[in-house]
Amino acid sequence: MDMERKACRGHVLVLPFPSQGHINPILQFSKRLVSKGLKATLAVTIFISKSMNAKTNSVDIETISDGFDDDGFTKADCFQTYLSCLKERGSETLTELIKKLNDSDYPVKCVMYDAFLPWALDVAKEFGLVTVPFFTQSCAVDNIYYHAQQGLLSPPPQDVSSTVSVPGLPPLEPQDLPCFLYVVGSDPVYLALVVNQFSNLDEADWVLVNSFDSLENEVVEQMAKLWRLRTIGPTLPSMYLEKGIEDDKDYNLNLFNPDTTMCMNWLNNRLSGTVVYVSFGSIAVLGVEQMEELALGLRMSNSYILWVVRASERDKLSNKFVDEASEKCLVVSWCPQLDVLAHKAVGCFVTHCGWNSTLEGLSLGVPMVGLPQWADQTTNAKYVEDVWEVGIRARVDDQGIVRKEELELCIREIMEGKRGELIKKNTIKWKSLAKEAVDKGGSSDNNIDEFVAQLVST
Repeated sequence: MDMERKACRGHVLVLPFPSQGHINPILQFSKRLVSKGLKATLAVTIFISKSMNAKTNSVDIETISDGFDDDGFTKADCFQTYLSCLKERGSETLTELIKKLNDSDYPVKCVMYDAFLPWALDVAKEFGLVTVPFFTQSCAVDNIYYHAQQGLLSPPPQDVSSTVSVPGLPPLEPQDLPCFLYVVGSDPVYLALVVNQFSNLDEADWVLVNSFDSLENEVVEQMAKLWRLRTIGPTLPSMYLEKGIEDDKDYNLNLFNPDTTMCMNWLNNRLSGTVVYVSFGSIAVLGVEQMEELALGLRMSNSYILWVVRASERDKLSNKFVDEASEKCLVVSWCPQLDVLAHKAVGCFVTHCGWNSTLEGLSLGVPMVGLPQWADQTTNAKYVEDVWEVGIRARVDDQGIVRKEELELCIREIMEGKRGELIKKNTIKWKSLAKEAVDKGGSSDNNIDEFVAQLVST
C-alpha cells in the first residue's frame, strides 16, 4: 500500500455523461492518465453500473445517482425531466462521493467531467479541486455551439446557396450546421444541453477536447485564445494506434454483452478491401422508407456488406432482403467496431458520422460514406468530405431521404472510382497523423504531459 501510494501522483475523479458514446472516450483518456502515474476513478450512474460489462483494471469504478437507479433514463417522462434529476441527484451524490474518497488514502485532486454536466464544476469548486471539462465532440462543433450560446450565430438562412461564417471554420452551408441550429426550434432541450456546456466554462482550470491539433488546427488556435484548451485525442485504445499501453485492447466498458465470433469469422473469409461496413451507432433511428432505400442501395453496390442493425430497428428491415442478400450480406445486431474497421477486408465505412465513429474511421484509415442523421453529425460529414477528404457525403432528396441510387453511387465511387483512389490516399495520411498525435499527446507540444505535469504540481 505504501509503495502504491508513493507511485500515485494525484487522483482524478472522472464523471462521464451516462451514455456509451460519452463514456468510452473519457474512460480511454483516463487510462492514459493512469499510464502517466495518476490514479483515476470513473463515477457512473447506478443504473449504468448495473448494466455495463466492465473489464478495466487500471481505472476504479464508483457510482452516483441520476434519480433513476433501477430503470435508467427511459423511465423519465421526458429528456428534460431526466436532465433535471441528473443535475439534482448527481450534484448531491457527487458531493457524497468526493467526501468518501477524500477520507481514503487517495483524496481527489481533480474532477474531470463531461462538458454536458457543467454543474459538476460547481460541486468541485466547493472542495477547491481542479476542474476540467471534457468535450466529446469536435472542436469545430464545439465552436459552433459556443457562438450560438453567445448569440453570435444568426439563425441560418433557408436559402441553401447561402453560407454561414464561424471563426476558425470553413464557410458552411446552412445544412452543415447541427440540425437543431439549422431547423430552428426542432430540439430545444438538446440545444439547451449543448449550449449550456459554456455556461461556466470561464471558471474551469483546463478544457480538454477529444480531437488532435493537426486535425483542426485553425479552430483549435481560435478556441485556445478563450480558454486553457488542449486537444488530447484521438482516444482509441492503444493497440490500434501507438501500442504504448500494455493490454489496452478495447474500451473495456460495454452496455452490451455481445458475441463477436460470427462477424469476425465472416470477415476472415473475405478478400482485402472488399467489404462495406455499415453502422449508424447506438442512438440514430432511421425511418422505414430510409431503411428500405438503404437496403436496396447496399445490394445494388454489388459489394460484400456487413450491416449492424440494432434489435430495436430490425423490424424495419424485410426478411426478404435478408434472405435474398444472404450470399453477400451479413446482418448483425452488434459487432466490435474497432476490430471491424481495423480488418483488412473492410474497404468502406457507411456511417452516421457520429464523432466517435468518425475518429475511429479516420484513425484506422477507412474511407467513409456519410449519412448524417442529427446533432453534430452533419458538421462532421462536412469535414469528412470537404476538409479532410476521407469520404463522401451522401445527398438527401427533397424529402430528406438518401435514395438507393445515391448510396450505390457513393459506395462504388469509394470502392472503384477515381475519386475513391484520392480518398484512400488521404486516409493513409490521416491514419499516420492520428498515430503521431497519440504518440505526442494530442500535439507536437504533448498536451497530455503538460496537463499531467501541471496537475501534479498544483
